[in-house]
Amino acid sequence: MGVELLARLGDETLPLPDAVDRVETVTTDPALVREILDTADTRGVIDRDGATVRRRTRGPTIALERRVVRREGDYDCRRCGKSLSTGHFVQFDTGEVGPFGSSCVRKVTGRD
Repeated sequence: MGVELLARLGDETLPLPDAVDRVETVTTDPALVREILDTADTRGVIDRDGATVRRRTRGPTIALERRVVRREGDYDCRRCGKSLSTGHFVQFDTGEVGPFGSSCVRKVTGRD
């Protein structure tokens, strides 16, 4: 899911820390984050140029209205840890990641 998330970045170019922040929504294990970035680079999904990540793929980005599902419930945001009554879940072909709050889902999907 981390590679798919990078492939669908809303931004063409991101500072490396922002790309890492997005990958950390899938895993916080530093070795897996590095492996996801390496795999995305090897597969031609991204280019890493020092402190910058550039999306190489030309496909659809994450469409908030189609790829993000809202669910009512008692959740904690996967990105910031804030308590939520509505969780936003990003759906990929390989699975789902979330829950996120409304501002964090926009950050993760590159809309903020």
